[in-house]
Order: sequence, then C-alpha cells, then structure tokens
Amino acid sequence: MDYMRKKPLDPTAHHSSKLKKELKTMDLILLGLGAMVGTGIFVITGTAAAKYAGPSLIISFAIAAFSCVLSALCYAEFASRVPIAGGAYSYAYTIFGELIGWITGWLVVCEYLLANASVASGWSGYVHGFLDGLGIPFPNALRASYNAENGTYVDVIAICITFIVMFVVMQGAKKALRLNNIMVIIKFALVILFLVVGVFYVKPDNWTPFAPFGMAGITTGAAIVFFAFLGFDAVSMAAEEVENPQRDIPRGIIGSLAIATILYIGVTLVLTGMVPFSNLNVKDPVAFAMRFIDQNFVAGLISVGAILTLLTVLISMMYGLTRMIYAIGRDGLLPKGLSKVDSKTKTPKNATLVIGITSAILSGLVPLENLAQLTNIVTLMAFAIIAAGIIKLRKDFGDPKINEFKVPFVPVFPIVSMLVCFYLMIQLELSTWIVFGIWLVLGLAIYFLYGYRNSELGKNKE
Repeated sequence: MDYMRKKPLDPTAHHSSKLKKELKTMDLILLGLGAMVGTGIFVITGTAAAKYAGPSLIISFAIAAFSCVLSALCYAEFASRVPIAGGAYSYAYTIFGELIGWITGWLVVCEYLLANASVASGWSGYVHGFLDGLGIPFPNALRASYNAENGTYVDVIAICITFIVMFVVMQGAKKALRLNNIMVIIKFALVILFLVVGVFYVKPDNWTPFAPFGMAGITTGAAIVFFAFLGFDAVSMAAEEVENPQRDIPRGIIGSLAIATILYIGVTLVLTGMVPFSNLNVKDPVAFAMRFIDQNFVAGLISVGAILTLLTVLISMMYGLTRMIYAIGRDGLLPKGLSKVDSKTKTPKNATLVIGITSAILSGLVPLENLAQLTNIVTLMAFAIIAAGIIKLRKDFGDPKINEFKVPFVPVFPIVSMLVCFYLMIQLELSTWIVFGIWLVLGLAIYFLYGYRNSELGKNKE
C-alpha cells in the first residue's frame, strides 16, 4: 500500500482549474488583512494584556509575528513553485506524499472551522451588546451556544451571519472580495482613528511594570495572540484564481502579514499606555479604552465598526477553507461532489455549502471556549510541516527559478521556524493536546476508511 504517493511538482501536470482567474496582488493583501485584522485587535489584545503579559504584550506579538514571518516565507516559496488551490494541503501532498498531505489538510480544516465559529460567536456578542443598548434584547435561550447552567441553547445571530457570509462567498471570488476590501478599508480607518486619538492620552506610567508576569507571561501571551495572525495562509489557497500566482501570492502573503504586525504592535502600545493593563480584561478593549478617556462618540464608532468589519474575517476564512475543501474533493480524498464548480459563478458551490452549514452548527450550538487553543495548536503543527517541506523541496528539486520566490538561509530559517512552532505548542495546556490527538485520530480514520480507496492519484497509478 502506497500511503506516500505524491503529486508531481510541475503545476501543469495537475488538474486543469475550472476557477476564474481574476485576482491581483492588492486583492490578496486585502484578503490576508481581512482574515487577520479583526479579532486580534478588537478582542484579544485586552484579555491577553490583562491576564498574561501586561504592556510587554508588544513583545508577545513580536514573537508570534516572528514565527508567522518564518512560516510566511515558506508558504511564499511553495506558492510560487506549486501555484495550485489547496494551500498547505497541496504543498505537503506534493512534497511528502498523500498521507502527510491529508493530515496537513485535516489540521487546516480544524483551524478554519474553529476560527469561523469563534468569530461568528464573537460577532454575535457585539451585536447583542448593540441591540441591548437599543432596548431590543434577545431571549436568553437564543443568545449563545448550548450552556444549560446559563440558560442558553442556540446562538441565532451567529447562525444567521454564517449563512449570510456563505451566500456572499458563493457569488464568486471577485464579488466576495470586493465586499471584503471595502470592510478592510473601514477597519483601517477605525484603527487609525484609535491611534490618532489615543496617542494623546498615553501615560508612560501605565507601561510600568512592563512585564508584570515575567518571561513566562510573555511566552504564554505569544501562544495566545498567535490566533491573531491566523489567516495569512488563506492567500495561498486562492492560487488558481490569481492572474500571476508566482509573483502575486508571495507579495500578498508577506505584505498582509507585515502590515498586520505593525498595526497589532501599534494598537497594543497605545492601548496599554492609555489604560492600566489590569483594567483591560473586557470583550471590547479598543472601544473600552475610548470610554475610559471619555471619548464616548469615538467608542461608539469603533463598536459599530467592529460589528461591520469582523465580517471580513468570516469572509476570508470561509473563502480560504472552501478552496481547500474543493482541492481535497478534486483529489478524491473527500467526496468528489465537493469539487463541483457552479457554471455561473465559477465557485465551488457544494464545498461552500458544506463549510457554511458546518460552521453555522459549530457557532450556534457548540460551546467553543475550551477549544480556542486547539485552533492555535493545529495551525502551529501545519506551519511546522510546511517548514520541513521547504527543506525537502530544496533537497529533491533544487533551488527556485529566477522568477520564483526563494526562502533565504535554507535550512536555517525553516529549522528555526519549526523550533519556534514547537516551543509555542508546548506552552498550551494538556487538555488542548488531548483534543489535538483525538482530532488527528479522527482524521486518520477518515483517510484509511475513505480517502485512500478513492484517491484520484491512486486510481491513476493503478
């Protein structure tokens, strides 16, 4: 039995794409920013500063960003040399073989499903707060996912917004990303507004003590805020819809990550300078900081803007995941119906429906608080696999061509990337590792019971 059969490296030897090529560099940068800049700035910064790192959260962000930059370089080289849909799944399939490719794809499926559901739940929380302020409260039973003790059973708003985003993504890459681009511009305006107003209220005394929880707090903070950078890999999944993937995808990945890192560090610096870090354990830290300095109008703008712009994370994540599911279905490791492309919109309609419905169920019914760290551990593992893949790519196929992106200092950078990923993984709780193991076992069961037997590559070799 050949569990390590590989796709050819030559992109022309892969399936011909039925997706429409219409995306450029700026579309990809905004796609990456749409996925990254949202929950990290509007939610995570406050709790991470209050509970883990204090003002030294800027170092936590720098560590997490360093890990992601190393991973982004690896993704960029793969994207320029293997410009096909599927992102990390397709890269691992090409270099390590089918089983490792499937496991990598399975990890990314978990990452994106949980991220989608988490963001939908968080978006619902913002909307409920807004409706409560207008005197239009929802019944308690319909406000959040199942929790009998709190009297909640289903999050209706999270389900509704997930279906709306699913419909938007089904309209085609350009239409979905046009809405994403508008929202990203609004989001940028809100962040700049916060920085411009907030910098005048910074009190340097609030940065003391700088690292109240010590180095342990900084590294734990890095493992937590790593969630804020999830999504740059969605750019690589758009490969078959990009006009010039060898050039534009590396630019999209690295450009979006660089801009997001600057924004995160800037917002964290101003936020912890405006408000004592111990006060920041709130769901809306950026708006809270404005209320703290009696800028209530600006706080209101940021709150409404957050409700609108968190949609970009949902759009980007659902877009990326549906393209990977499309690629896996096309390869036969999941049912072939998932690779069906709508003749009118040129989008993977069935894959989008399946992902939308699954995300809606998770966000509306399943309590996700205890699974948040699972999103980080599966992503870090996938990043480590891709870093190892660059070393093997160079060993088996040599250096990139002149027009292809090249990771500098191979194998040093990929090895450092793997070490940083593993270091951040061991910062996470034992319960997270247990659930991680269960997810891997489930993925292996699906592969051996279905994927291996139905693999298109296996059928072709036979």
